[in-house]
Amino acid sequence: MIRRALRLGLGPGLLGRGLGAHREGSTLDWHGKVSEIKKKIQSVLPGGAWSPLCDTSHLPPEHSDVVIVGGGVLGLSVAYWLKRLEKRQGAIRVLVVERDHTYSQASTVLSVGGIRQQFSLPENIQLSLFSVEFLRNINEYLAVVDDPPLDLQFNPSGYLFLASEEGATIMENNVKVQRQQGAKVCLMSPEQLRKKFPWMNMEGVALASYGFVSSSNHMETAIGEKVTLKRIHEVHVKVDHSQEYQPVECSIVVNAAGAWSGRIAELAGIGKGPSGTLQGTKLPVEPRKRYVYLWHCPQGPGLEAPLVADPSGAYFRREGLGNNYLGGCSPAEEEEPDPGNLEVDHDFFQEKVWPHLAQRVPAFETLKVRRAWAGYYDYNTFDQNGVVGPHPLVVNMYFATGFSGHGLQQAPAVGRAVAEVMLEGHFQTINLSPFLFSRFYLGEKAQEHCII
Repeated sequence: MIRRALRLGLGPGLLGRGLGAHREGSTLDWHGKVSEIKKKIQSVLPGGAWSPLCDTSHLPPEHSDVVIVGGGVLGLSVAYWLKRLEKRQGAIRVLVVERDHTYSQASTVLSVGGIRQQFSLPENIQLSLFSVEFLRNINEYLAVVDDPPLDLQFNPSGYLFLASEEGATIMENNVKVQRQQGAKVCLMSPEQLRKKFPWMNMEGVALASYGFVSSSNHMETAIGEKVTLKRIHEVHVKVDHSQEYQPVECSIVVNAAGAWSGRIAELAGIGKGPSGTLQGTKLPVEPRKRYVYLWHCPQGPGLEAPLVADPSGAYFRREGLGNNYLGGCSPAEEEEPDPGNLEVDHDFFQEKVWPHLAQRVPAFETLKVRRAWAGYYDYNTFDQNGVVGPHPLVVNMYFATGFSGHGLQQAPAVGRAVAEVMLEGHFQTINLSPFLFSRFYLGEKAQEHCII
């Protein structure tokens, strides 16, 4: 059934397939080909060394294996883990695209920045625990290590599994199940195998399961819904101080655009289908403005003060050694401020935050607000949890977004999880299957009750 396929069917690592597909094309050996072309041109020109007609150093590359849309902490974490986990140094070319090079309005730098493990979902707890361990040992993680070489491979003709007589019945049953889930597989006899693969020794082979790459992008689910598989072939990157866009050919796109990831998904056609269908299921992530206040209170809690989340929704933590504190409170749903700007509502602190802080910590009755700013939550309106992993129809778009305020603290673990799915085809360190995009279509919330 389609539900089971959406829950469990991550499949082989798409990045491995995508990279290999370009290996014999123009991605991994692009610089080498350019060098050869330059030499050939230089050999027919009269004298002088090679010099380009114009300076293109400010432009993004024309080819990249992975384009990460969003250069905040989640996007950079995905980039780090892709490079960390690649089995051969330099095997994966990663391009990170960020529209705000100053990061002055980026959610990462405008966050309160606390780390907690108090969540109602075990997956969120594991994400934070891993991230804490990563940050405590960050120098070791960032150290250069020599990994054993292992080529990423791609079989453009598909996947072939052979079975002996003992395993033939099991294979037949497996193929039936795979077909029910929409997999493009067929059974082949030894004679058929000999004709298609004359180079293969068929001794001991009774049956084979052949998973092939169809030239058609259309398929039908087990419940009769017709869907169209899509692939992003290139990303258009806007050039600074120009109206021009540079097309970047790529194998994989990671949507880590934070509060704006819903818009990026729409650009890829996600959610543009009939309501109630998989094709019509949107990425339910939108910008929500949140205020952060910094106040001074000499008699406030000491250095041992933790990040405190009050039942009222107000929260705070100590900031540095100067008796300063950071905090705020998420507004009620009906009081959500306009996300069209980052202006701060100072009355919100006086009316909605400070009374709860003063009630919880009497010393805060005399606090003095020194600064305030606003930032964005990448708010998942469905269940306030992250969206991690591939899209079921746009087959080369992956998500790392929608964490609704706890993305910064979980970024190291999320980046690794996304890289694992891309490279290996499944989660390894932490199973984040409850956070797959498909839950929006299935209506299965990964409800987190500890959101601040």
